[in-house]
Amino acid sequence: MKQVRLAEPEKVILEDVPRPKPGPGEVLIKISRIGVCGSDIHAFYGKHPYISCPIVQGHEFSGTVTEWGEGVTEFKKGDRVTVMPQLVCGRCYPCTHGRYNICNELKVIGCQATGAAREYLAVPANLVIKLPEGMSDDHGAMVEPAAVGVHAVRRLGSVEGLNLLVMGAGTIGNMTAQAALGLGARSVLITDLSDYRLEVARNCGIDFTVNVSAEPLEAALERFFGPDRADAVIECVGVQQTMEEAIALSRKGSDIIVVGVFAEKPSVDLGLVQDKELRLIGSLMYMEEDYRTAIELIQKGRISLDPLITRHFPLEEYFQAYRFIEEAHDRSMKVLIDLS
Repeated sequence: MKQVRLAEPEKVILEDVPRPKPGPGEVLIKISRIGVCGSDIHAFYGKHPYISCPIVQGHEFSGTVTEWGEGVTEFKKGDRVTVMPQLVCGRCYPCTHGRYNICNELKVIGCQATGAAREYLAVPANLVIKLPEGMSDDHGAMVEPAAVGVHAVRRLGSVEGLNLLVMGAGTIGNMTAQAALGLGARSVLITDLSDYRLEVARNCGIDFTVNVSAEPLEAALERFFGPDRADAVIECVGVQQTMEEAIALSRKGSDIIVVGVFAEKPSVDLGLVQDKELRLIGSLMYMEEDYRTAIELIQKGRISLDPLITRHFPLEEYFQAYRFIEEAHDRSMKVLIDLS
């Protein structure tokens, strides 16, 4: 079968490798679609803090069940599925206390373990989730980033009736904003430097948008939410400036959810965090219930995915997909690799 391997930063190799056989408790999936994620781009340029080369990437994907190993009874040939890419130990404190998404020995398919940038992938059956009838391969591959958004919103607890600020209108920020609305937020203001991304956000039904290069965020918060500003902030960019703004502009006593992946370590004004009694809350990946909620929100049209899809590339053009994303810059949202 064909496989794409990131051998070293900016060096992608297309190679022939043996097709895997599913072991006990595993399912073999014929890959249909792979989503290229921002963390994949960080790794491509050698700037991801937790991904090292060589690696077969691809942690957002959908496909079809073709075989299964001993002990697997819940799937049949032809089942269309997506996969939660978390490989966990099941023994550590987080795992035994219901928080396996932050397992002490967490490895992520496509990040620290072989990913879906290949024609077939064998994965543990307990990570496989059937897709609803009628859900497209594209949407199946995009359940993963949607689940990131659902989990981030749930880190706030109930968002019913809240006004939220989401910083960053890329794919994760967009889906997080949509998830917030789908889970009952009163309204969401999303920010970016790209008019294109903000237009996509409006096409997805996100209430308010602001280009922070054209209008100060403080003024926009008061214009849309009044003097009390946002009830909480979700940071989906992962850079020093947005983290500084989140802390500076948060209402006293409120929460900041940190979702963005930081390529460089930020300097945070903890004195201001202390003085304003802010809570900085990390959000990593998702739980199974977040995946299932994401699928439900997509089915109900509460998370709109088609406006985010920028372009498809075949497996053989993985390198060109990375270059396209770099050249398109802020005019690219979700690029998909098509193996169907």
